Amino acid sequence: MAKARQPMKAGELAAELGLEIRGEGGRRISGAASLEKAGGEDLSFLANPRYRQQLARTGAGAVILAPQAAEEFPGTALVADNPYAAWARALELLFPEARPEPGIHHTAVLGSGAEVAEDARLEAQVVIGAGARIESGAWIEAGTVVGDHCVVGADSRLGPNVTLYAGTELGRRVRLHAGVVLGSDGFGLAPEGRAYRKIPQVGRVVIEDDVEIGANTCIDRAALEETRVGRGTKVDNLVQIGHNCRIGAHCVISGLAGLAGSAELGEHCTVAAQAGIAGHLHVAPETTIGAKAGVISSIDKPGVYAGFPHQPHNDWRREQASLRQLSSFRERLRALERAEKRNPEEGDS
Repeated sequence: MAKARQPMKAGELAAELGLEIRGEGGRRISGAASLEKAGGEDLSFLANPRYRQQLARTGAGAVILAPQAAEEFPGTALVADNPYAAWARALELLFPEARPEPGIHHTAVLGSGAEVAEDARLEAQVVIGAGARIESGAWIEAGTVVGDHCVVGADSRLGPNVTLYAGTELGRRVRLHAGVVLGSDGFGLAPEGRAYRKIPQVGRVVIEDDVEIGANTCIDRAALEETRVGRGTKVDNLVQIGHNCRIGAHCVISGLAGLAGSAELGEHCTVAAQAGIAGHLHVAPETTIGAKAGVISSIDKPGVYAGFPHQPHNDWRREQASLRQLSSFRERLRALERAEKRNPEEGDS
C-alpha cells in the first residue's frame, strides 16, 4: 500500500474532486491501494466490473465508485461518473509530485547564448547547447543533453539521460522519461548503385503542450520540415516514430509500436502494443489499432482494426475463429475423400 505524501479527510478529498460523498466524511485517508489490499485509511476505486466481487469484502476506508455501485456499498463512497479518471485526480492530490529547489548544478554546462529561467532546475552533468532556451519551472535531470537552439517549455520535466538534438522544441508541461531521444536523424537512404547514400535530415521535432513520452522512445527529426506530436498525446516506452510523422492531439501509443516515416495519425487515435504503421499512410481520427496489427494502407473510416494486414476488428475475429477450425475441416475433408474412394458409385449419384 502506498502512503500518501499529503493525507486528507475523505470529505476534503471529495470536495477537491467535486464529488458527492456518502458515509464518513471525517475518515482519514493516508494511503491508496487496490480493493483487495486496502486498509482502513486507504482510498481505493472500482472501475472494472470484473473486480466487483472484491467490493463486498474490501477493508478500504473510502472507495471511488460509479453511482450504481455506490448504492450497494455500505462504506464510505466518493461517487463519480468516471471512477478511473477520478482515481487519477485523487492520486494527484494525495501524492503531489515533489518540486526540488531551482538552480543550476555546478557541473552543468551552458553553451554560448543559452537562456535559463531563474526558477528552472538543471541537475548534475546537464549540457545546454548554444542558443537554447529553458523556460520557467523546467526541470532537467542528471545527464540530459539539450542541443543547440532547442526550446524546453515552461514546467516541462526531462528525466535522466534524455537527448534533444539541435532545433527540437518542447511545449509546456511536457514530460520526457529516461533515455528519450528526440531529433535524431530520420532513416532516409537513397539507393546508389549497389550501395546507399544517406539523405541529410534537415528538419526538426516539435512536441506540443502536455505530451508525455516514455523511457527510451525515439522520435526522428523530419527530412525537411517537422515531425510533430500533438497536444496531450501520451507515448509509452520503446516506441519508434519516424521522420515527418504527424501525430494528432490526445492520441495514445503503446509500447513497442512503430510509425514509419511520414505516417499521420488523426486526433484521439489509439495504437496498441507492437502495432506497426507503414510510411506515408493516413489514419482517421478516433481510430484504434489493435496489438501487433500491421497497417499497410490508409484508414479513412474511424473504427477498430486488427491483424496483419489490418482489417476491421470483427472481420479479424471471424477469420481467427475460422483458422482455429482448419485442422478439424481438414480431417473432415479427408474422411469424405476416403468415403468417396470406398463408395465411388454413391459419390456419383
